[in-house]
Amino acid sequence: MCGINGIFHLNFKQVDQNQLVKMRDILEHRGPDDKGIYINNNIGLGHRRLSIIDTSSAGHQPFFSDNGRYVIVFNGEIYNYQSFYPELKSKGITLKSGSDTEVLLKLYELYGMEMLHKLNGMFAFAIWDTQEKKLTLCRDRMGVKPLYYCIHQNTLYFASEQKALFTAGVPLEVSEDGMEEYFFNRFVAGENTLFAHVKKLLPGHYMVIDETGKTSTTRWWNLKEQIQNHIQILNPKKWFEETFFESVKLRMVSDVAVGVLLSGGLDSCSILSSLHEQKFEKIETFNISFSEEEHNEYHLAKKITDQYGYTFNHTKLENESLYQNLIEASYFQDEPLMHLNEPHLLAIAKLAKPKVKVLLSGEGADELMGGYVRYKALKNPSLLKVISQLSNFETFNKRPRYDKLFRYSKISNDSDLVIFNGSNVYPDDINSFYGNKGKPVNEYRYQILKEAQELYPKNLQRQALYFDQHTYMCSLLDRNDRCTMGASIECREPFLDQRLIAGLGTLDDKWMFTGKKGKFILKTTMENRLPKEVVDFRKIGLSAPWGSYLLKFPRFVDELDSFAKSEIFDMPYLQNIDGNKLVAEIRKGNTKILPYFMPIFMLHTWQKNYYNELV
Repeated sequence: MCGINGIFHLNFKQVDQNQLVKMRDILEHRGPDDKGIYINNNIGLGHRRLSIIDTSSAGHQPFFSDNGRYVIVFNGEIYNYQSFYPELKSKGITLKSGSDTEVLLKLYELYGMEMLHKLNGMFAFAIWDTQEKKLTLCRDRMGVKPLYYCIHQNTLYFASEQKALFTAGVPLEVSEDGMEEYFFNRFVAGENTLFAHVKKLLPGHYMVIDETGKTSTTRWWNLKEQIQNHIQILNPKKWFEETFFESVKLRMVSDVAVGVLLSGGLDSCSILSSLHEQKFEKIETFNISFSEEEHNEYHLAKKITDQYGYTFNHTKLENESLYQNLIEASYFQDEPLMHLNEPHLLAIAKLAKPKVKVLLSGEGADELMGGYVRYKALKNPSLLKVISQLSNFETFNKRPRYDKLFRYSKISNDSDLVIFNGSNVYPDDINSFYGNKGKPVNEYRYQILKEAQELYPKNLQRQALYFDQHTYMCSLLDRNDRCTMGASIECREPFLDQRLIAGLGTLDDKWMFTGKKGKFILKTTMENRLPKEVVDFRKIGLSAPWGSYLLKFPRFVDELDSFAKSEIFDMPYLQNIDGNKLVAEIRKGNTKILPYFMPIFMLHTWQKNYYNELV
């Protein structure tokens, strides 16, 4: 696991070593164990290393092919790298290290980018071809590992995090479209970002650019095609159990200690149970607890850890500590926090750091197997129309969840029901709260929706899963990467094995949506292995009680005063909002406005502590 960066001058200017080193070293948190650079005239590659596989100097990067033609910087892990040893040996290839980076480069020499289909892993890498003078940037199937780039002043800059691009001189300029999408959809989907000059390389894509500036981008992994071409799974439960357990086992490949990020919910407990059943020993688990009972799964996480004879570690965030982790998480995230549990995830990673270098996470299970309550609203859209016409619904509705359902029911067409299913703010809300009549425009969202509709015609629930796998889940994975790497911890997601992703996409709806909480195939696989309380416990995950934080902790009470007078209210889309009135509603305990309030509050803390510091 690492941080990578690079500079490619398309005007043949010599790369400035100091500029490249600054880009590399601002990513030190991603790789404190080693560092390296490569410069050859107009190309420069930088690398920060977190040593996981082959921790010796033999794994140093940038890594060179034996003939010197190719140079690679690699971020991630190839879990099945050892399976290629016999194949490479049969071709007379001798490996000089035990690193997956060397295996990756050997496969590239043999097969070019066709080798990608052989890999089981998470990765972002850059390969420079010294002979053809071209640079290849590549990202894994689902985008577990980040990769950002910008072409600025005839130069391509790329890096694992945006801050490295800004360090190189790329303007830190917020995009109006990006900001609009942040407010209304919580994150910017597709290749665009919050920043005007910065793009993401899309998951499952690679880009090739040569010295003339000619660029080509290839989608090397297409989930829709994988699902359409998948063989029929005759025994789904048996297939799922075998594939899931093998995925967990693969993600234990490491030369350093591996732990589990344990919420106490079904997903992470299933991973822990799989480790126990496969007889992995001396596992450390890491959990965060909450004072509020309705947000607390601490007792479940501790119970299952004790039952398996593993070691339980936990922490709690309050007041000043919570605020400081919020500020740090904003720095590592580069953008305003959107999921609202980033400080908690960063705190868990910090807790884990003295004991392990790798954490397993249950991320992805909800989007793959229908684990969100919001998917249920799409089973029968006609019921939503009935709800929308209930004039007295708001009077007997006292809970934020029902308020959200009522607002969601006002959406009149199926496409928007899918697109806004993962949002907290809906089209009617945009006009009533922000005073802006237009919906955010993002072509990528409509491209993915079209694929989902072609794959699952007239099935809004499955369309929403496919849509989330390409949008919402990407933002979750980015959050996981930033918060764990902020503490120099690698995060691995066993549910995101490509065999599970594609195979689950072929199964009947009953394996997803049966029961109150969805994820029926996971529940039936694990129900005899896990305590009944874990299987039946209401879904919480890492939900954080911000309504309580804002009123209870002095550090946040003070910050509300600063927020009320924030300069962000001079920005587009926020000019019609009165900060003082917002704060007054929060202090009255009006939790219904939290979906609108929290993105603006997080923008305020980000602008004050990140934007103003870097500009």
